[in-house]
Amino acid sequence: MFDDVISFIKETYNHRDVIPLHEPTFIGNEKNYLNNCIDSGYVSSVGRFVQEFESKMASYLGSSFAVATVNGTSALHLSLILADTTLNDEVITQPLTFVATCNSIKYCGATPIFIDVDRNTMGLSPEALKEFIYKNTSINKNQCINNKTGRVIKACIPMHTFGHPCKIDEIKEICDENKIFLIEDAAESLGSQYKGKYTGTYSQLGIISFNGNKIITAGGGGCIITDNPDLAHKAKYLSTTAKESHSWNFIHNSLGYNYRMPNINAALLVAQLENLDKLLLKKRQLSKLYEEFFSETEYFFVKEPDESISNYWLNSILLEDKSQRDEFLKQTNARGVMTRPAWTLMNNLPMYKDAQCEKIENASWIRDRLVNIPSTAIL
Repeated sequence: MFDDVISFIKETYNHRDVIPLHEPTFIGNEKNYLNNCIDSGYVSSVGRFVQEFESKMASYLGSSFAVATVNGTSALHLSLILADTTLNDEVITQPLTFVATCNSIKYCGATPIFIDVDRNTMGLSPEALKEFIYKNTSINKNQCINNKTGRVIKACIPMHTFGHPCKIDEIKEICDENKIFLIEDAAESLGSQYKGKYTGTYSQLGIISFNGNKIITAGGGGCIITDNPDLAHKAKYLSTTAKESHSWNFIHNSLGYNYRMPNINAALLVAQLENLDKLLLKKRQLSKLYEEFFSETEYFFVKEPDESISNYWLNSILLEDKSQRDEFLKQTNARGVMTRPAWTLMNNLPMYKDAQCEKIENASWIRDRLVNIPSTAIL
């Protein structure tokens, strides 16, 4: 039934026996910088590559600061702490996301509120967000209050799903008007742009992931992006166990976290940043191949939204229904082509099933039809 699709993907990837969904690409100075790091003896969270990565990452994005962390989840957790998210607060996010987004909320003792996504961006819908706030909240003492629970809605975390930008400018305007701290989950969208500006830079805080399956990787790794010097300083302070600077004494004046990226991981990222634009170009070329092929089929290829430049981290297609989706997943994986569905919606996971959830028709529609297909850049 899907022979034509499987044959095209196998041909595109030179008929490899197994075609991963997304694998790391090392084509530059990775080994040189790793050897340099090892020779220096600075392989943990102190070393020149951590600072060099932060400087080059901020410069690339046009942001004032980048703070390196051990992974994207820790960056999310720290961002929520910086937003003063505490026990019994609430945080708006989308049900179509990776579980780390919600887990970071729970780490703070807060509870997610699930708002629907747009079909064309797969990210948080500003229209659904505005409707929820208009019908369910009020402002009291400069805070947004959920009238249903009486709790403070402290933050909002929209996600640029699979690398495609959401309507982040509209979401920012809504959050600003309603005293909600905006944290941009750009974990998957490094290099994507919306209205000429990089994702992760629209909000007070943005986060990026460098997990092994991302466009550039440190094996793990993440970072916080901000233009606010106070937030950047506090993020670095908290990520280094809240240790005060001293020649020999161990002075810790607040609860801190061991979230600083090690130098050996940063060495990988410095090398990978040197080839980021090349990788982005190659991924766009791959997406064009897919777009042309699927335009002649009954399946719909997910293209970048209007006014956006997507990094096409994961290429996606939409099938007719859940039954066809499941059969596609079964046949492709059985023949060595790694494909994956969208995540289980967060409101369906046992730890979040009791969270407040608005109508999520679009998220449910996407979940039942979307499949991610192999997306490694072809060099």
